[in-house]
Amino acid sequence: MKKKTENTKVLKRLLNLTKPYRFSMVMALVCAIASVTLSLFTPILIGKAVDSIIGKGVVNFTKIAEIILQLAMVIAGSALFQWLMTFHTNRITYKTVKDLRTKAYRQLNLVPLKYIDQNSHGNIINRIVNDIDAVSDGLLQGFAGLFTGIITILGTIIFMLSINIRIGMVVILLTPLSLFVAAFISKRIFYKFSEQSRIKGEMGGLIEEMIGNQKIVKTFSYEDRSIERFEEINERLHECGVKAQFYSSLTNPCTRFVNGIVYMAVGVYGAFTAINGGITIGQLSSFLAYANQYTKPFNEISGIITELQSALASAGRVFALIDELPESSDENLLNEVTCSESIKLKNVDFSYQRATPLIKNFNLEVKPGQRIAIVGPTGSGKTTIINLLMRFYDTEAGDIDIDGIDIKSMKRKALRRMYGMVLQDTWLFHGTVRDNIAYGREDASEEEMISAAKAAFAHSFIKRLPMGYDTVLAEDGGNISQGQKQLLCIARVMLMKPSMLILDEATSNIDTRTEINIQKAFAKLMEGRTSFVVAHRLSTIQEADQILVMDNGRLIEQGRHEELLKQEGFYTKLYNSQFAGIM
Repeated sequence: MKKKTENTKVLKRLLNLTKPYRFSMVMALVCAIASVTLSLFTPILIGKAVDSIIGKGVVNFTKIAEIILQLAMVIAGSALFQWLMTFHTNRITYKTVKDLRTKAYRQLNLVPLKYIDQNSHGNIINRIVNDIDAVSDGLLQGFAGLFTGIITILGTIIFMLSINIRIGMVVILLTPLSLFVAAFISKRIFYKFSEQSRIKGEMGGLIEEMIGNQKIVKTFSYEDRSIERFEEINERLHECGVKAQFYSSLTNPCTRFVNGIVYMAVGVYGAFTAINGGITIGQLSSFLAYANQYTKPFNEISGIITELQSALASAGRVFALIDELPESSDENLLNEVTCSESIKLKNVDFSYQRATPLIKNFNLEVKPGQRIAIVGPTGSGKTTIINLLMRFYDTEAGDIDIDGIDIKSMKRKALRRMYGMVLQDTWLFHGTVRDNIAYGREDASEEEMISAAKAAFAHSFIKRLPMGYDTVLAEDGGNISQGQKQLLCIARVMLMKPSMLILDEATSNIDTRTEINIQKAFAKLMEGRTSFVVAHRLSTIQEADQILVMDNGRLIEQGRHEELLKQEGFYTKLYNSQFAGIM
């Protein structure tokens, strides 16, 4: 019952998406009625032709010639309306699917970062690509098949009753048997197709994970384990797929068996009626043709139901993404904020999972222009502080103020415009070097862009590329080195000239010689700007105005480099552990 209710809700939502295309829906329905009605005249005309053959040597050729002409016109008209119906059903389907994919992608940009972090990226991609393709296939077959199928069933009943009510009632009385068989099997199909869609998403997530980290997989000789994981998921998908196809394959032969019973009943009862003079031989042949035409849609609809079950299962996964709660609205919040770069964190609490507290009662005051370094072991909360400053995540308690203004009272775009951010993980897109540098400032002049590249020490290697700044980068910058990718990301931020900076291990992928130059460039960029530097290598942050030492989400030490060394505490241990082999 619960599954049936969910199916109904999903179907209603899909149909609601077709509302903008009501004209095409009406036209498809009209064309379906016209096409089916014309095709239903064919058995009557054939029956009349049969009755025109009275006996051996007694044939009304004039009448037959007229009937053949009428048949040609009916078939041509039916084919034309069938084409028009297909055109409109295709338009409804592809427009609806386009809207659905757009909704899903837009929602992906509205959901909190928490959703992206906690869900497999391959699974998310699978919903937007493969699941929506399954919805497309289901809708395409559904609209075309259901329109013609239902109209054919109703039309043939009318035509059969107009010829002989008793024989027509035989067909109608046997109809529920076909419906019962189709309904019984379709209930069992939906669950299997739902499970199949879920496992496909799981497989997509694993494949995306393995391909995206293939170097790590090979480095740690994880190939065999990854194959084992893949084979385990693939085996579950195989078993589920076999069962889904088994149930779906039962539908057609079962309904054909019932339809054979209907055809036999019409033939036997019709033959006795014809012998007793109740109908002519031509009418009996028409009746048998109608019985065959009447049962055919049940076979097609049973197949459509199978496809629709798969489509509804996939649509349910897509709607689950669309229904994810977006980030809280910031429509009426501050859009323009003057930034003098004074920041306060007051009694901040935060955890990614409520059962596992991370940051507790965190306090920090940053004066304008200060350079703040954040250090600590892995998992201590360094990057979490950055996430809170940028409002990628919101605090559970406490406040973060910029110049006395709570960042929750600002629009996220206004807040993030204040920061320039360079991360350890580089990100470049398929496009020219120029496009990648100007990603945050598309209106920047050529001189500004080149100046930023020079400041980031990227200009010289860019000029050596085949087409300089017009060189097209592969996806994620696959055709340049890791260090060069990082330089381009740094140039991108330098072009922005933000009020404040966040550097999260920004020079980790750059050789030592280049790092020295980059540190000089950063020093120039950070002049007069409040800056946050997350660092593992303590040699890069010795000039910081404040060093925050984090452990288990708590600020355990704070001060300048020399002051912290004198305390001989946690920072001293970290420092000595890095330089023990040098000292």
